[in-house]
Amino acid sequence: MRRTIFTVILAFSVQISAFAGSIEAGQEKSAPCMACHGVDGNSSDPANPKIAGQHAGYIARQLSMFHSAKRENPLMSPQAAMLSEVDMADLAAYFASQTIRPGITDEATKALGEKLYRGGNASGLPSCMGCHGPSGRGNPAALYPALAGQHANYTKAQLQRFRDGAVYGDPANAHDAIMSQVAKVLSDSEIEALASYIEGLHTAP
Repeated sequence: MRRTIFTVILAFSVQISAFAGSIEAGQEKSAPCMACHGVDGNSSDPANPKIAGQHAGYIARQLSMFHSAKRENPLMSPQAAMLSEVDMADLAAYFASQTIRPGITDEATKALGEKLYRGGNASGLPSCMGCHGPSGRGNPAALYPALAGQHANYTKAQLQRFRDGAVYGDPANAHDAIMSQVAKVLSDSEIEALASYIEGLHTAP
């Protein structure tokens, strides 16, 4: 499976629209987002993702999927349903311009988390840095999100959903379905270690 996933990653080319949103307009439109994501995209509730510094293209695409019900969430779906394409681009530009606040890795699980992130596991997990980069900054050209500094609780919940088969987008699209294939080989302890390591990944050289 490791070879198959990397083949998909190398072969897949995403056609990205020009997300030329306005930072200033996005800030003005961001008030409804603040309750869950914070004024600058750094949420205080670890159940809600930090979106500060996330790639604008990735944010805009997730908003578009919530808008079209290709991705569903009881809080995000009704909010995104009211947004225009311009609104999505503006909000994406604003939050992408912010700086994520760093988190901390649990030293008790750091060794396992680092091993998984950088080298995968014997069950077929490829290295996470293959898509998300050595420092967790992601790949904006391929719409792979930045992960470094993300709340461990949020990352853990997402990995569990992916392990259960969740796909954000089109299940028939190899790019959209990558995480559901990757996460299915993770154990509970591996998910815990990965999520914690990713939260403190900003400290990695």
